[in-house]
Amino acid sequence: MRLTVYLAGEIHSSWREEIKKKSLALNLPVDFVGPMEDHDRSDNIGEEILGEQPSAIFKDAAASSFNNLRTSVLMEKSDLVIALFGEQYKQWNTAMDASAALANHKPLIVIRPEKLHHPLKELSQKANTTVETCDQAIKALSYIFE
Repeated sequence: MRLTVYLAGEIHSSWREEIKKKSLALNLPVDFVGPMEDHDRSDNIGEEILGEQPSAIFKDAAASSFNNLRTSVLMEKSDLVIALFGEQYKQWNTAMDASAALANHKPLIVIRPEKLHHPLKELSQKANTTVETCDQAIKALSYIFE
């Protein structure tokens, strides 16, 4: 059995590479997908497809529609979602993706540091499991295949 895992969370650090590398080292039969990690491409995709927009608000709206399309398709094809909530960046997109996973009945692993326990308590209670580190998420993922 092979699983497709959607990695939801900020795109500014290398946490996805860490998960991919450790999964590969364990020979886990998983494929990873996720949001567009090229921030400039993500911000500009609306204008790349539709042409120049009249204002920054319209530019953001156009980009969002294509990013939401991409996320919807990839999440729908996924078997599992891992959503990382870090301490450094605002986590609105992560919260949206985790909520979409729950609404679409996708199994969900939430990664969040203990420091974020309180603000994420409701989401953690709805997730299948909540862990504090990427290593713990890998162990949870690995357990599926035992």
